[in-house]
Amino acid sequence: MKIIVCIKQVPEVSEVKINPVTNTLIREGVPSIINPFDTYAIEEGVRLREKHGGTVVILTMGPPQAETALRQAVEAGADEMVLLSDRAFAGSDTLATSYALSMGVRKIGDYDVILCGKQAMDGDTGQVGPGIAEFLDLPLITYVKRIVELEPGKRIRVEAMTDTGYDVLEAPLPAVLTVVKEINVPRLPTLRTKMRAKSAKVTVWKATDIGAPSGKIGLEGSPTAVWKIFTPKPRSGGEILKGETPADLAAQLHDRLKERHIV
Repeated sequence: MKIIVCIKQVPEVSEVKINPVTNTLIREGVPSIINPFDTYAIEEGVRLREKHGGTVVILTMGPPQAETALRQAVEAGADEMVLLSDRAFAGSDTLATSYALSMGVRKIGDYDVILCGKQAMDGDTGQVGPGIAEFLDLPLITYVKRIVELEPGKRIRVEAMTDTGYDVLEAPLPAVLTVVKEINVPRLPTLRTKMRAKSAKVTVWKATDIGAPSGKIGLEGSPTAVWKIFTPKPRSGGEILKGETPADLAAQLHDRLKERHIV
């Protein structure tokens, strides 16, 4: 059984920088981490391998420094690493990113399940997992909180989180799943996995290696664009209510809301 986990290396929140010319994130040379939601996808992939056997392959697209994230995934129990790294990928939006990753998945081949985090914390769109499924013409289940049953080569049944609880859904394999943090608790790396991660080989593919034409990747292949980035002006005014008891504060708040015809 082959499980492919697609991850993303994202900038530390405090280190987010924007290219003023292209209005895209600057990733090279910026302190980065594995997208937190992706750590749950890695853990679930490792658990599936432990239960059913096989291989966990980690796939990401990014600059050379993304190798760090791949090795951290191996520390968490993954087996193999594939990095899509090429200047041609720079500036890709979610559509171009989904396409490139889908081409990487095709090159890896012979897969049973593709796992992704539900979204990336730098973009928060939740579009890449569904995009991969669309390009590969595969079944998609999002917001998976539990894998109930998996029959390798046949089908998978899961609990998918909703606003009011969860749905039990079933799909034929191979399929794409995006997972939420409720699905598991990621394990800590061991000394053995850390040592293996240091010596593990990273497979690096360029755009030509995966057969991705320039018109479908990078800025050229991205139909969406950021026209303007700005910092909102700080809000002025406001009022701090003071009172001796919570009841006093509640009464004051009620009076203010009533004055503004809100209640």
